[in-house]
Amino acid sequence: MGTTNTLTENQGKVKTENESIDIVKSTQTIIHEALQYLGYSEETYELLKEPLRMLTVRIPVRMDNGKIKVFTGYRAQHNDAAGPTKGGVRFHPDVNEQEVKALSMWMTMKSGIVNLPYGGGKGGIVCDPREMSFRELEALSRGYVRAISQIVGPSKDIPAPDVYTNSQIMAWMMDEYSHISEFDSPGFITGKPLVLGGSEGRDTATARGVTICVEEAARKRGIDLKDARIIIQGFGNAGSYLSKFMHDAGAKIVGISDAYGALYDENGLDINYLLERRDSFGTVTNLFDNTISNKKLFEQDCDILIPAAIANQITMENAKDIKASIVVEAANGPTTLEATKVLTKRGILLVPDVLASAGGVTASYFEWVQNNQGYYWTADEVMTKLRTILIDSFHKVMASAEKHQVDMRLAAYIVGIRRTAEAAKFRGWA
Repeated sequence: MGTTNTLTENQGKVKTENESIDIVKSTQTIIHEALQYLGYSEETYELLKEPLRMLTVRIPVRMDNGKIKVFTGYRAQHNDAAGPTKGGVRFHPDVNEQEVKALSMWMTMKSGIVNLPYGGGKGGIVCDPREMSFRELEALSRGYVRAISQIVGPSKDIPAPDVYTNSQIMAWMMDEYSHISEFDSPGFITGKPLVLGGSEGRDTATARGVTICVEEAARKRGIDLKDARIIIQGFGNAGSYLSKFMHDAGAKIVGISDAYGALYDENGLDINYLLERRDSFGTVTNLFDNTISNKKLFEQDCDILIPAAIANQITMENAKDIKASIVVEAANGPTTLEATKVLTKRGILLVPDVLASAGGVTASYFEWVQNNQGYYWTADEVMTKLRTILIDSFHKVMASAEKHQVDMRLAAYIVGIRRTAEAAKFRGWA
């Protein structure tokens, strides 16, 4: 395989077409409700319920066997009323148009929550990078940029890494765009290698953001993180970074899981041992005999549960079995709308994905700013700025929840959609 999965602005397994249609509908439902709380008209909802632009492209690539294979790619731009659109590009065999649409809408929410001058964007290519050579991946990456070049750019739409893409792929894309535009354009894309204008702290920013939200949620509930028992579902880059950060903060990681099963120990797992033995796909449980299922892991006793794997993991069926006091979503859409209501009714504090995982897009914004000004910050400066923004955003969403007497997910959407709705109104779009 030519690339490995990287910690990105949006992490999680790509969904099937039907599941993706469901997340579009559920996202539209929350946006509609949020706009009603803000007093916006149905015309504003009609504008914001779908992306302004949805481009489908076909990318011919000569494979190593000499044959031409044509790949399908997408780029969605939800809304650029508040600024250029921003969002990752994922390489995955299950990428589809509906999912890309939904994820671009989520990026609008994230950018609004952390008050960035962006709208949401998202891209993807239907492929399996695990079965492609380094040369084939480079050709595909460059071909995608050529196909979408007219609608992207440092002041139009700024891509970034996502599922199964990394800094090397961003470097190829930046180089291709620079050839097309005939000038060096580091601000065209984020998540680049440091030597090409990348930012310190970008690779761990999403996990850092989740960690900050965990800390603030624990403080809100009066839980000392040093005594907290934490379960993290998923042990890929997101889950492994989180496990390390939580472990270093003194918390007891009592459960982790990957695609093959889960490990649970009420006395705490040896996280450093597990991190040393995980493979590039975050797999480690296959080395053990005493595993349990992911379903069983969700039923175990803990203080904080962090779903950091795939969507729709907490549902109406198992929401009643969750024993955590706090759930912090590090994955995309791990909790259904119905389960959110159950958890809230049970008094469980749920920190939604559009808030908890906003560290990635925040650090991407830092990279874009540094590229534009030609002045680069230290890792400490990046982390200080990230922490300030995430803490402020957490409390802004919490205040919205208390003001409107709603759950944290709806409160996050109320905060997240406000900037774009207001910008569209001033522009005369709605």
